[in-house]
Amino acid sequence: MDFQLPSQQIKPFDITIAGETNLDLILYGLPEEMPVERELLGSGFKITLGGSSSILAHNLATLGTRVGFISQVGCDEMGEIALARLGESSLDLSHVTCRKGAGTGVTLLLPHGKHRHILTYPGVMAEMTVADLDLAYLTSSRHFHLSSLFLQTGLHPDLPNLFDHLKQAGLTLSLDTNDDPTDTWGGVLDQLLDKIDLLLPNEDEIMRITRKPTLEQALDALAPRIPLIVVKCGSRGAVVQQGDKREWVSPLHVDPVDTIGAGDSFDAGFLSFYLNGQDPLRAAAMGNITGALSTLRPGGTESFRNSELRNAFFKQHEISFREK
Repeated sequence: MDFQLPSQQIKPFDITIAGETNLDLILYGLPEEMPVERELLGSGFKITLGGSSSILAHNLATLGTRVGFISQVGCDEMGEIALARLGESSLDLSHVTCRKGAGTGVTLLLPHGKHRHILTYPGVMAEMTVADLDLAYLTSSRHFHLSSLFLQTGLHPDLPNLFDHLKQAGLTLSLDTNDDPTDTWGGVLDQLLDKIDLLLPNEDEIMRITRKPTLEQALDALAPRIPLIVVKCGSRGAVVQQGDKREWVSPLHVDPVDTIGAGDSFDAGFLSFYLNGQDPLRAAAMGNITGALSTLRPGGTESFRNSELRNAFFKQHEISFREK
């Protein structure tokens, strides 16, 4: 079964996203095992735009995709910094609001080589509900995407109805669950899997979603339910499952500085090309390129903010995101 784009009527946006906006505070050089009551010195520190939804929205807009974004931040300094970073792209921020009485979420990341500690204060990201969403705005696009399912608990009660409404309005739907802090992978997720057109997990996430011990078994379990599944496998590339057809897409090898946000950056490259009519394999190849680009600077958006680096990288790989 092929994943079909909706009719090519002209709409203001290619994609709308409803999700969280927070900051990532990245502290490098700390030991993986940290004693208490000791002052430990890091080797580096960076503040970057965080939140899978906002990283995706920012990077998609940087790639020339028309993005509508609904989000909330707290009325605080962290929210001001996050909004300033979002505003550097061509992202539409007319529906990003300040929520009184709650702080902007913050994630503290402590990288340790291939592994990292991830510590999150959810703040306002758990407060947004479907009642806060402008449905007319969401349906002013051809496609809707949701990231960070398990952090946005305020949305959960009405998400199935929202997805049904968006489908009836002619949108296609995609989902990247990201991690589940409770590691239960339950709740509303199972209802959503039968409503989406595209799932964008990483390898560990799809095995946890299905409770299967291998990637192949996980894909076998979900393929009858979801028309298109694209799995991010890091240095091994990506797997595209479309119906009963399964194909690997080769990775792009770079020397990474930081892998934070690489999966969200993969999603940006994939969706940018796929929503422009490219086939899933080519779109996944573009996802590998944008995911690799992301790792060349700290955080999920810094490589995309650096136009000189970004343009040189795309030129090296003979890619033009604005003239697809």
